[in-house]
Amino acid sequence: MTDMTDRDAALDRFADAFIETTDGYCITPGEDVTSAPMPDAELVARATELLVTTLFDVLRDTRLEAMADRIAWGIVHSFHKVAGQIEGEADKAAMAVRRLIEQNNGSEIGNVELEEAQMLCQSLDETQDALACMRDYAAATYHAETGRPWSAPRATLVSSKRTASVLAATDFLAARRRRQIDAHAPKGPVVIFSGGQLWEDHRLLFATLDGIRARVPTMVLATTGQDKGCDAIAAAWAARSGCHLIPFSLDRKLGNRAGFARNEQLLRLRPVEAVVCQGSGVQSHLAREVRRLGVPAHFFALGDQQQNRAPR
Repeated sequence: MTDMTDRDAALDRFADAFIETTDGYCITPGEDVTSAPMPDAELVARATELLVTTLFDVLRDTRLEAMADRIAWGIVHSFHKVAGQIEGEADKAAMAVRRLIEQNNGSEIGNVELEEAQMLCQSLDETQDALACMRDYAAATYHAETGRPWSAPRATLVSSKRTASVLAATDFLAARRRRQIDAHAPKGPVVIFSGGQLWEDHRLLFATLDGIRARVPTMVLATTGQDKGCDAIAAAWAARSGCHLIPFSLDRKLGNRAGFARNEQLLRLRPVEAVVCQGSGVQSHLAREVRRLGVPAHFFALGDQQQNRAPR
């Protein structure tokens, strides 16, 4: 079970996500509009936690105990997958709203179509926020039960914050665009993070990142965006901690230079601190550049995860 501090923080996020942003609700074009309320945030939080913890409780000390970990991982992943699908539908709905604004001639039919498209987009955004919140809480519960962070196979764990309710379609789209910018642009002191994929000890990295955040509470974490190993652990830490995460993916068009170009992007963020774990030549290059620029840094070799030594 999560401790009370984690639970209180999670419940605060649930209160932000489980709000109603429009009088009507519809997430499928042509479907009947409903005025049904959002479910109670605290009840959903408890139910989400019980989905994971009950499984471990029932299978503990049985022949299937070893399966609890795998099944619980799948439960979290189901939330993650559905949240991603809804986010994609919300993006398409936003494009439809933009197109209707451009085509609007002031007719009653045009205005009705625009209102319906805006409601669809808001409903999808509202739904994605709620599902992402449930996903993050299920992941935190998985971590509490197993001692290992849950990480997505291809994506990072980042749930969005609910923006203020918007009335006009043009204002709604502007707010949505600002929200997307906020989700990808650094707004605080940047800590850069990079490491190889052959890494299992999340405790060392969690402790290091916790220490940095204690000194830099408004930090933004920028990683090299790999889907396993060090970057996956960093993404899970960011989700658990509510820290803003910016994963930098490779520009495959650059070929063998892609990793080094990504390092240059990270360094252009003017980081206040860095964490670099042993990996490939890309991490070695980043470590050299971090030292050259005098950025305060923590360097870890593969052997450090077994010895669990303090950062050098």
